[in-house]
Amino acid sequence: MAWGAVLLVKPGESIAATIRAAQPGDTVQVAQGVYAGQLLIDKPITLQGLGRPTLSAQGSGDVIRVRAADVSIDGFIIRDSGIDLAAKNSGVHVEPASDRVRISNNSLPYNLFGVWLESVKDARVVNNIITGKRDLPSAARGDGIQVFNTSNVQIIDNNISYARDGIYVDVSRNALFRGNKIHHLRYGTHYMNTNHSTWENNESYLNRGGLALMEVRDLTVRNNKAWGNADHGIMLRTIQDSVIENNVVAGNGRGFFIYDAEYNTVRDNLVIGNRVGIHLTAGSGNNKVDGNDFISNQEQIKYVAARDVQWGRDRGNYWSNYSGWDQNADGIGDMAYEANDVVDRLNWQYPLLKLLLTSPSIQTLRFVARQFPVLRAPSIVDKHPRMQPAHQDWRRWSDK
Repeated sequence: MAWGAVLLVKPGESIAATIRAAQPGDTVQVAQGVYAGQLLIDKPITLQGLGRPTLSAQGSGDVIRVRAADVSIDGFIIRDSGIDLAAKNSGVHVEPASDRVRISNNSLPYNLFGVWLESVKDARVVNNIITGKRDLPSAARGDGIQVFNTSNVQIIDNNISYARDGIYVDVSRNALFRGNKIHHLRYGTHYMNTNHSTWENNESYLNRGGLALMEVRDLTVRNNKAWGNADHGIMLRTIQDSVIENNVVAGNGRGFFIYDAEYNTVRDNLVIGNRVGIHLTAGSGNNKVDGNDFISNQEQIKYVAARDVQWGRDRGNYWSNYSGWDQNADGIGDMAYEANDVVDRLNWQYPLLKLLLTSPSIQTLRFVARQFPVLRAPSIVDKHPRMQPAHQDWRRWSDK
């Protein structure tokens, strides 16, 4: 491809005609300007914008449809697709077997789907700005990036907003999602049936839900930030054999929502200022939960089950509402932290009780419940609670 010809398109000339005339390996350069119509790329070429030219489908169909392997699209404003959800109208619609497509350094405003990837290998979507049709109701919009039945896809450094879901992923494998900003959406990420993949250094904020990771196995979820989401920051639903580490989950309705999750490692996360720090349900046991900081959540843990679950076996977690002491000054509390005592249950049932949390009567009730097991409910138990948080910069997240 390095030895192909370079064909230049100027305003008033036809990009589609130039693509038809191009040979495999050629580069079609497009000068700055506005170009109306729909494009089909059905051969391995590079489509390169000079000075960010605008490609507009004028509200009909796809702006660009890719029907060949080894296509590169770089440096455009790609806008104004149609609104047919059944037809999957997109800014860039990549058809099956169009492997190794690269879509980079573009702005994709006002498209139904930003980028649609289906049944491809080794695709790269890098450093694009994707904004949906924000005047449509959320359910009538498409997703920012749709990833279906792919392998080895990489979605890196994109900024996605005002679509339905930011990144929708289904029935894929060996994917990498890194450095994306995902905001003002229904779900920042709607991720299902996609194993052996990595989520790292993404920021999901001001959505209805942040990262929703469901029905998956062998994920690495690290160094992400999920803040200001109305429902959850990070949902772990029906997930096994995964590592969730070093994430910041701040100011969400529920920091983590963990449902039917087993044999995972949840460590070194900062969970701060959420309405509920972690909502744990549906038999979510056999997980290793160590080294996390739970700070100033209105309810640290919401847990309803028939038996205790022990956390902090290797390294204790920090709980900002821990009321124990450290007599030998080893940094570990001398009594276990229990997250679901009779006072917590009364708070869930009678929210106005929170007004009395600092009163001597409530503190006495909590003490009595610990002395008399008949009053005790199954709980999250941390036998080695740390006295100080590991995240020294936690205060910067306290206003999220």
